[in-house]
Amino acid sequence: MSRIERVLDAALAGHPEAALSANATELLAEAGPIATVINAAFDRAPPGMTGHLSVTQPFRSTGLDTQLVNSLVHPDPDVRIAAARLCAALRLADSVPWLGDLVKDPNAKVQDAAIRALGRLGGHRAVDLLMTLVDREPRYRLAIELSHAASDLDIERLMRKPATIEAAVVTVLACGLRKDRLRVNSLLGIAHDRRWPPTVRVAACRALAMIGDPATAVGLRGLVTEPDTSVQQAAAKAHRRFERNAPAGPS
Repeated sequence: MSRIERVLDAALAGHPEAALSANATELLAEAGPIATVINAAFDRAPPGMTGHLSVTQPFRSTGLDTQLVNSLVHPDPDVRIAAARLCAALRLADSVPWLGDLVKDPNAKVQDAAIRALGRLGGHRAVDLLMTLVDREPRYRLAIELSHAASDLDIERLMRKPATIEAAVVTVLACGLRKDRLRVNSLLGIAHDRRWPPTVRVAACRALAMIGDPATAVGLRGLVTEPDTSVQQAAAKAHRRFERNAPAGPS
């Protein structure tokens, strides 16, 4: 692991020729700690493609990136899990279709690793793969990964035309987990719109509570007379949260 740290430090310092003397088996054996080192390198890297190439070049120049992707179909489930972690850490877009297969893996731990990897990788394809799981995975579990994976454009697309009611619930919850203040007005609209099923409206109230914009407190107060008790209770709970978090007035 220290070797990888040194190589990545050199690459970020502008020395991409630094050689990475490790093989895929060694990386997979220490996937957790190595993924942490890679993630830390991305945190220090310049934004955009320049930073991405700086971190991934030592792995690409030795063919390790391809070996890690190929390891996603290894017969040993522990190897598949390790490969998913490292492909996600390295932001290997080529791994997304294979991870999409692993979400249906017979091993539950492999499935979980693949879902987490798709959340970290992000991008349009990863988002679409995650949304195929809305009827299988727990709402909050999937919303957490969607909140990591989705761009603003992805969220806009999913909110504008959700495939199912459950997809709408997951997307709305992801907005809350993202602390997406750009969606506050849309979420308030959903909370008040009785054309939406109550489950989606309740999710909108919860998302607004997670975002915590005090300007929404007035809008939520308007739901105190809501005939659907689940929406009324969700709005009241969110409103109480705003009141608890409100700054104290002058004494």
